[in-house]
Amino acid sequence: MSSATTLDGVASKPARLMSLSRREALEGYLYLTPWVIGFIAFVGGPMLASLVLSLTNYHVVGSLQFLGLENYVRALTDDHLFWDSLKRTFYYTLLVVPLGITGALLAAMLLNQNLAATTIYRTLFFLPSLTPVVATAILWRWIFNADVGVLNYLLWAVGIEGPGWLNSTEWAIPTLVIITLWGTIGGNTMIIFLAGLQGVPQDLQEAAAIDGANALQRFRHVTLPMLSPTVFFNLVLGIIGGLKVFALAYVATDGGPAYATWFYALHIFAQAFKYFEMGYASALAWMFFVVMLVFTYLQFRWSSTWVYYAGEVK
Repeated sequence: MSSATTLDGVASKPARLMSLSRREALEGYLYLTPWVIGFIAFVGGPMLASLVLSLTNYHVVGSLQFLGLENYVRALTDDHLFWDSLKRTFYYTLLVVPLGITGALLAAMLLNQNLAATTIYRTLFFLPSLTPVVATAILWRWIFNADVGVLNYLLWAVGIEGPGWLNSTEWAIPTLVIITLWGTIGGNTMIIFLAGLQGVPQDLQEAAAIDGANALQRFRHVTLPMLSPTVFFNLVLGIIGGLKVFALAYVATDGGPAYATWFYALHIFAQAFKYFEMGYASALAWMFFVVMLVFTYLQFRWSSTWVYYAGEVK
């Protein structure tokens, strides 16, 4: 007689529980199947295909020609736009990330006050982030137009000669940073900071105030340490978003003038869809993936020195 059954042939309780557990696991895998299929078809599969293509010479039309690591060597040694676009991307990220995080934090602190109509103000701050990037680029191209733009007209009205903005090699990237900040300071970064600020215990603030700490001291020694995980989260997302900048530059400047806004993602796009060098573009994409992976790893490695988690035992 099987040990899984009783004397009257009825399954024992442990056996029934095991059968139920297996059924629930099977149902869980069944519910996951569409996601797994979608991941393999649209993410995992294309990634593996691009890794293979990065080792070949492939121009969409025609057969594959295996090159080994030649595409990677070409990027590092023969393609001057590779290094230039990488430098511009880092420069843009270095400008937009600190300014964006600082601006979003200040906006969140401003909107965290118990004032009348706070909900309306939060909505108004958030609205620009809902504007599609194409519409944003077209709107700000008109505002920053060097000849007929409203901004240079206002500067001219007060006796100031406005720069070329998007038509200037010196001002093109700072102008894109301004446009980006307009759409991001009041967006998701601010919402995340606002949620983090509301999670700071008020008793700590009150205790610090009783001890004689002013507002700046309370922010530095209470709010900021408690908010450091949120800052770290927004920093990781901000750097990733800054490094993969594409749509705004593509619509607003198309990489110009004189390659002044030719970012790395634009370089990948041009190689793939203008010159149809899919193999070389795949190699560029994988090198970019490694760069972003290294930056993210370093951020997590260094976070232990300044990120404070409540309840964590050091």
